[in-house]
Amino acid sequence: MAMLLRSSRILLRAVEPEDLDLMYLIENDTQLWTSGVSTVPYSRYALRQFILKSSNDIYQDKQLRLVIETTEGVAVGFVDLQDYDALHLRAEVGIVLVFEAQGKGYAQEALCLLSDYARLHLQIRILYAFVSVDNPSAISLFQKSGYQRSGQLPLWIRNHDAIVFTKVL
Repeated sequence: MAMLLRSSRILLRAVEPEDLDLMYLIENDTQLWTSGVSTVPYSRYALRQFILKSSNDIYQDKQLRLVIETTEGVAVGFVDLQDYDALHLRAEVGIVLVFEAQGKGYAQEALCLLSDYARLHLQIRILYAFVSVDNPSAISLFQKSGYQRSGQLPLWIRNHDAIVFTKVL
C-alpha cells in the first residue's frame, strides 16, 4: 500500500515544536522575502506560538504547513497550502527549501506528494501559485511539476510581475 505523503526520498509531515529552528532560519532569511509576503523578522516566540496554536486542520486554519523531511530524518523545508477555499475546492501552494537542499529534486517530489494528497484526501481540484518573473528556478519547478502558466499579474510581488501557475487535479 502506497503512503500518501511519502516517496522513496522524502516525506511530508506535520510541523513539530522541534522544527522551530528551521522555521526561524527560513522565515528570517531576508533573501527569501523577495519571493513571499514577509517584510519583518519573526521572533522565536511568535513562531513557537504559530506552531503551538496551529490545529494542523486545513478546514479550521484555512492553511496547512508541512515539513519536507528526507527519509534520513533531515528537515529541509516546508510546503504550504494556504488560502484554502472549501467552496471552490482550491488552495494556493507555497514551497521553500534551505539552500543546501535546493537543486536535488526534493521540491518537485514535495509538490507531487502534495498534489496527490490535495486531490485524494482533501478533494481539492485546483492548486495555484504566484511566482515572481525574476525567479527562474521557481518558474522551472512549477512547470516541471505539471503546473500551467495561466496569467501574469503586474507588480504583484515586490514591484515585480507574478506569473500565475495553476494545476487542475
